[in-house]
Amino acid sequence: MAVVTEKLGGIICVNKPQGFTSFDVIAKMRGILKMRRLGHAGTLDPMATGVLPVFVGTATKACDILPDHDKIYRAGFSLGITTDTQDITGTVTARADFTQVGLQQLENAVKGFVGEIMQIPPMYSAVSVGGKRLYELAREGKTVEREPRKITIYSLSVTEYDEESGKGFMETSCSKGTYIRTLINDIGDSLGCGGIMTSLVRTAACGFTLGDCITLEELQCLADKERGFSSVIIPTEKLFTYLPEIRLSPAQEKMYRNGVKLQADRVRLSDKAAERYAVYGNSGFMGTAVVKDGLVRVEKNF
Repeated sequence: MAVVTEKLGGIICVNKPQGFTSFDVIAKMRGILKMRRLGHAGTLDPMATGVLPVFVGTATKACDILPDHDKIYRAGFSLGITTDTQDITGTVTARADFTQVGLQQLENAVKGFVGEIMQIPPMYSAVSVGGKRLYELAREGKTVEREPRKITIYSLSVTEYDEESGKGFMETSCSKGTYIRTLINDIGDSLGCGGIMTSLVRTAACGFTLGDCITLEELQCLADKERGFSSVIIPTEKLFTYLPEIRLSPAQEKMYRNGVKLQADRVRLSDKAAERYAVYGNSGFMGTAVVKDGLVRVEKNF
């Protein structure tokens, strides 16, 4: 008998396989879990692999209130080449000599891309312009003006580099909305030789790492053996461990669940100066709340 999991709630971190879109992963998991209420955080390109947190059941309520957690990537690159997609899957548009670029010169160039920078989204991306996706226009052979966007590169380092081949790896921690292939393309341009992304692994997202992930094959195996999915479900509350806590008494919990705004000075606050909290009652994690004008107000209940 198939395992039915409509009441399942929490996060399943998937190590996204190469060749799958993030939506492909969701479609596959709907079949495995036998449920439709799924969402994900942080779209990955088909060529990328790595951490893709999938929100299951009631946890999908968290999708619109997630903080902008840093994302960490390990990216392969190759200097001396430019493609229309800014990665190895595209059509080569230019080649240039990279042999003058030594490790020190590359590291110096990379330093110029740390911090708040402006980045122009690539034509092969899901950004909409005039009601149409950029990748749709690109496939029609069109190029349109794109507005630069502010992103933050928290850290960026070259972890491997072979001066003879111009190939290597970079590791970066960055904000939401960063295109790693564009970052490599722009670094290549700054060096005067061009550069493309050859591989991409997201090693961390939403506070989760590759160590928290399961493969689709492993998930399917659990379903085939009818073992259930409790062993791979991460509680929703883990998304909000960075928030200070509100602890409610049984009476306060009952009122709070009924929508009553509680007096902030009458509940247990772990940090009285904060504005947003994770709420806990006798039954455990309840959701998130905001404190405004001295009152505790429900933000989201799970």
